[in-house]
Amino acid sequence: MRTRAIGLLGLAAAVLFATTACGGRDADGGGTVGQGDCRGQQSTGVTDTTLKLGGAYPLSGPASSYAELPKGIRAYFDYVNAEKGGIDGRKVEYLVRDDGYQPPRTVEEIRRLVEQDQVFAVFQTLGTPTSSAVWDYLDQRRVPQVFVAGGATRWGADDAHPWTIGWQPSYFAEGQVFARYVREQRPAARVAVLYQNDDFGKDLLGSFRENIAGSGVSIVAEQSYEATDPTVDPQVRTLATSRADVLLNFATPKFAAQTLAADARDTDWNPLHVLTVVANPLTTLKPVGLANVQGVVSAAFLKDPADPQFADDPAVRLYREKLARYAPGADPTNQYTTSGWAVAESFAKAFEAAKCKTREGIRDSVRALDEVTVDLLLPGITLKTGPGDGFPIEAMRIQRFEGDRWMLDGEVIRTGR
Repeated sequence: MRTRAIGLLGLAAAVLFATTACGGRDADGGGTVGQGDCRGQQSTGVTDTTLKLGGAYPLSGPASSYAELPKGIRAYFDYVNAEKGGIDGRKVEYLVRDDGYQPPRTVEEIRRLVEQDQVFAVFQTLGTPTSSAVWDYLDQRRVPQVFVAGGATRWGADDAHPWTIGWQPSYFAEGQVFARYVREQRPAARVAVLYQNDDFGKDLLGSFRENIAGSGVSIVAEQSYEATDPTVDPQVRTLATSRADVLLNFATPKFAAQTLAADARDTDWNPLHVLTVVANPLTTLKPVGLANVQGVVSAAFLKDPADPQFADDPAVRLYREKLARYAPGADPTNQYTTSGWAVAESFAKAFEAAKCKTREGIRDSVRALDEVTVDLLLPGITLKTGPGDGFPIEAMRIQRFEGDRWMLDGEVIRTGR
């Protein structure tokens, strides 16, 4: 259950007040604000005309399919810089570092962004193990870690890290959605699960298990894998011996594609295949062959630019037009690119609403979002946080792959965490 936060009108009023209350940087350039209610707050990385952000992503290595995400983010920032005067009058400088999805490299690159580049906030680090490797450091330095690209429950439920918050629906929420769907579609299902052996996979599995309790659905086989494994074929072969009715594919794109391919090769086993959201872009499915992924089920919270129902949607048309201009060659139908654009817009709205244009101000603003609309979110899904609720998006829809695209199935499903 969400706790109601500050209303948008109140936030807008706060922004107007902040223009007189917050002032600017100290005269000595010390990086703190010295006027009004914002006295003593950090202004590192932000001036009256500029805003510096940075993030780490796997631009190389086994998780490099996620490299499309910062393309969408950069395209949005370049668009608002060129055509909107920036965010709240500040031109955005967005620094991207490659960590290869290796936590030690993440630590190195985030320290570089904070200590050398002096970013205002770390924005959209990707991954559970990588983001976990730096959140103690960022909390100790009082640097916002805004809208982590990952759904680990910890990003919204750990009061000991107030400087960190996620964005997408949590893996616990995603597990709820899949459990509800399986209970409704196959009330006596026998389920096999492949999951990554970290918080990503464990959150999904734990949530699914919790949300089928007391039903006729049962888990009959589980196999885990490590992110460093070359293949999951042995695990999938073991799962196939269970002849389960449902296969939960809780894997990142590389391993999800291997699982889809192995499932397609096994003509004696035809389970309902449920694919986690992080692995459902067409870039995961196409190498497997679209004919081999018909009927696969996943979930969504973003509009799909490839879906004809959104062909004339103003937000999708703007996204396609500006992406072509500011990120030539980027694929507008790639979910990661779309997500990058949407999360950048989310940051812009949170920054604009912040009472103080400081690190403390954005920390507080992202935890006081009140039904904030983001144009590329599915209708009926908004951003909302408040005291005790650090989960901005808590709704999804089931989708099924048919033909050459995902088809939305059913209504918006609200989740409880």
